[in-house]
Amino acid sequence: MSLKRAGELELIRRIRAATVVGAGGAGVRTGIGDDTAVLQFTPGAAVLATTDLLLERVHFRRPQASARDIGWKAAAVNLSDIAAMGGVPRFALVALALPPSTELDDVEAFYAGMQEVARPHGVAIVGGDSSSSPYGWMVNVTVLGEHTGTPRLRSDARPGDLVAVTGSLGASAAGLAVLAAGRDDARAAGLGPRSETEVLRAHHRPIPRVAEGRWLGAAEGVHAMIDCSDGIATDLAHVCRESGVAARVELARLPVPAAAEEVARVLGADARRWGAAGGEDYELLITCEPGAAEALAQGLAAATGTALTVIGRIERGAGVAFLDAAGEPVSVGTGWEHFVG
Repeated sequence: MSLKRAGELELIRRIRAATVVGAGGAGVRTGIGDDTAVLQFTPGAAVLATTDLLLERVHFRRPQASARDIGWKAAAVNLSDIAAMGGVPRFALVALALPPSTELDDVEAFYAGMQEVARPHGVAIVGGDSSSSPYGWMVNVTVLGEHTGTPRLRSDARPGDLVAVTGSLGASAAGLAVLAAGRDDARAAGLGPRSETEVLRAHHRPIPRVAEGRWLGAAEGVHAMIDCSDGIATDLAHVCRESGVAARVELARLPVPAAAEEVARVLGADARRWGAAGGEDYELLITCEPGAAEALAQGLAAATGTALTVIGRIERGAGVAFLDAAGEPVSVGTGWEHFVG
């Protein structure tokens, strides 16, 4: 049944049933169904608040991304912001504008995707808003979290720090490249099914590094932290600008997965540039004391199973320089920027 036939009240009823938060969920005194949610935070904790807007034909394309994929990603990108502060995500509000022709099944699948990524972190969807849209899907998610210590900020990098990143870089950009080239054409060019599945999952369903953010946020020797949403080239530049420092990154050190390397070979692209500027990896980038890097990598792997790779160094000055294997500066392009191009 379409939204045009069902109406807004039925939509709200379905959303309320899909999120199952009425008066449940840790800290939820009143959930969906009243003028506002009534929430309880941990006494003495700082409240963290973040919001992200996702638009059809800007952040995703239908039907390349399923409704469940869109819900997953809409939640994940916000959870990643809380992770980058070393915080604990608690509650989510969802504003959703949809064409009247949208099927109710797709709305339920959207919320199922959100729940799939949010529930393991104890995040409750406690309200939001809905509207019709003549321009495609528009999704705005706000996540509220908390922090009982000192959040890790972009402005805390220091000259002499090492730059390190969790997980791997470039798989999401590789997935986008496969979609842009056409999946059938990429397969015909030699792309294997395992690599195709891996990069498309990375693009549609990024993993927010919540446990990693909490661990790194509490670890000795970590100074600045940011999530890699727009690409290292852009996000590390944010850290440098806010901290008043410069950075040098060795391209050869970027942890680019084999699946992204395979996509690059098939499509005639450069996987290292995807790792540097592709964006939407949602890994965590940190700066840390040089003497702490090895212990941090070992500790993070033991605590979460996630790798931490040193990719560069913070220096005095301004800007971010990428170096090739010979130590010469190279251009990798810029990460994602709205209103440019």
